[in-house]
Amino acid sequence: MKIHHVGIAVKSLEEASGRFGDLLGLEKAERYDLPEFGVSALFMPVGDSNLEFLEPLGDASTVGKFIEKRGEGVHHICFEVDDIEASLRDFAAQGARLIDEKPRPGAGGHLVAFVHPKTTHGVLVELKQK
Repeated sequence: MKIHHVGIAVKSLEEASGRFGDLLGLEKAERYDLPEFGVSALFMPVGDSNLEFLEPLGDASTVGKFIEKRGEGVHHICFEVDDIEASLRDFAAQGARLIDEKPRPGAGGHLVAFVHPKTTHGVLVELKQK
């Protein structure tokens, strides 16, 4: 298992990626429009991991509500797992509250699932199939 990315909720992908690019010398990578999640996402590689900037497609999206309530900032941490379905079963067996009981397509078509932050000390956790 490894940290695949840290998701950061932002008002503007261009402004945030420009700022991080300038400050840290990072290059922009893939950009995805994910209407099923209510966001546009832009990845910037950092070593073996990534920063994922999330811009809401509207105020009613979960990321839009997150920004309205908490402001811009760290939204979630994503762990890359070998077998997402087995990981979800393991989490559930340990009493974890799952947002997604079954994986669904995420950025790049990879299967993802989310674990409720009440389970993980206030941190929204995303699992991503390797």
